[in-house]
Amino acid sequence: MKNNFVSIGKILNFHGVQGEAKLGYSKNREEFLSKLKEVYVQLENEYKLLEVSRIRFTPKCGIIKFKGIDSLNEIIEYKNKLLFVEEKTAREFLEEDEYLIDELVGLDVYDGEKRVGSVVGVSNNGASDLLSVKTLNKNISLVPFVKAIVLSVDIKNRRIQIDNIEGLLQ
Repeated sequence: MKNNFVSIGKILNFHGVQGEAKLGYSKNREEFLSKLKEVYVQLENEYKLLEVSRIRFTPKCGIIKFKGIDSLNEIIEYKNKLLFVEEKTAREFLEEDEYLIDELVGLDVYDGEKRVGSVVGVSNNGASDLLSVKTLNKNISLVPFVKAIVLSVDIKNRRIQIDNIEGLLQ
């Protein structure tokens, strides 16, 4: 069976000489990250399991320590590597109205019954997530992923319903 992995952050650099690493991650994910017992790092074409021994947070990043990695020399090989969890693990921590980015990319976007484009990416501006919507005339518009604008998400039918307020889609 093929495991589907979801990226949860990136090892930015080492932290100190005891094998700790600086972890970059999406805003407001501290609670999720602090519950993780294991993560995967992609090396070449394989995913290597790493056990999390502790994680703490600074205003700028997370500081993560893995079991069995106790020196600068051991952690440095992971610098700039993405960390992953299995998709099923990521889903356990999703709130009712949260989605994995992979689920949203490719969905058709509708305003009423009219198809207005499709999602080609998801980003975050610090205040909210943004859907990058490629409109029918091939422009990319950023749509705030907030309840007032994104009225519904239907993964099964691959459809997002929005309130296309004036000037939203170019």
